[in-house]
Amino acid sequence: MRRRAWTTLLVMVGALLALTWAGATLPRARAFRFSYRAALKEVPPGAKQVAMWLPIPSNDLAQRIDSIRISAPVSLEITREPEYGNRALYLQMTPEEALQPVEMEFIVIRQERGVWPSPLTPEERRRLLSPDRLVPLEGPVRKLAVETAADKTSPMEIARAIYERVTSMLRYDKSGTGWGRGDAIFACDAKHGNCTDFHALIIGMARCLGIPARFSIGFPLPEQRGAGEIAGYHCWAELYVDGTWLPVDSSEAAKFPARRDYFFSHHDENRVQFSTGRDVRLSPPQKGEPLNYFVYPYVEVDGKPFPADQIERRFAWQDLLPAPP
Repeated sequence: MRRRAWTTLLVMVGALLALTWAGATLPRARAFRFSYRAALKEVPPGAKQVAMWLPIPSNDLAQRIDSIRISAPVSLEITREPEYGNRALYLQMTPEEALQPVEMEFIVIRQERGVWPSPLTPEERRRLLSPDRLVPLEGPVRKLAVETAADKTSPMEIARAIYERVTSMLRYDKSGTGWGRGDAIFACDAKHGNCTDFHALIIGMARCLGIPARFSIGFPLPEQRGAGEIAGYHCWAELYVDGTWLPVDSSEAAKFPARRDYFFSHHDENRVQFSTGRDVRLSPPQKGEPLNYFVYPYVEVDGKPFPADQIERRFAWQDLLPAPP
């Protein structure tokens, strides 16, 4: 059944790519195998119990996940936390078992995403207009938002103004310390950072002005087709404007100025999403604080958070079809 499902998926995406090559106005698509590996480098002496959570990507309008294969030293559970619906692979292990790798592999069909209509429940609206721990809606974030929207009259004009302001104001620069936490105050002050910092500021400014906004995170793929390892995550934002979700990727626009217009209203197909939201409480709930974001393995040893730098992790991709010309 797995082989049949995989074959069907490849036929589907092959047909989609063929239409794209022929000039049809369809989203670009990409089919690839993705692998995710995690293991503890060491366990503290005297430890008794290890709990590990790994994010599992879900299906949505932009991606389909199939043929999931999981290898682990113990039995496992797939859980879903209630606030954002993020899925996780949850394992309870002895220290000896935790030194053995946990591996996931799956087929992804990812397509380019533009704007799309969608209803928003009152509870979703409330959450997506609320602050996160590192995205306050007062102080310099509100001041910058009000300045940016001073002469704008429609939600779409406000959204575009926020995107342009942040893309122009911040440099994609991972030097020094403080970047990479998605800290909107840091982004205002330092005026540089990575994708988390760009989109924390965009989300905070949008929420200050009454535009619901959400954070998503996963992994980037290079535009050229092939295979290889992936060094780290990528994140992006979506703004809810006039009943539609508007995808934005300000950090990519800063890195590739020629595509600045494109990344206001598009996410390309060269990515896979693993989770959404900030301040994430897992299922079952972790003993530690809510996670700033959930893309890397999270581990607790005897109920205490385990250092991320003591967790070996490896991410890789292999394309299954060539790129359209």
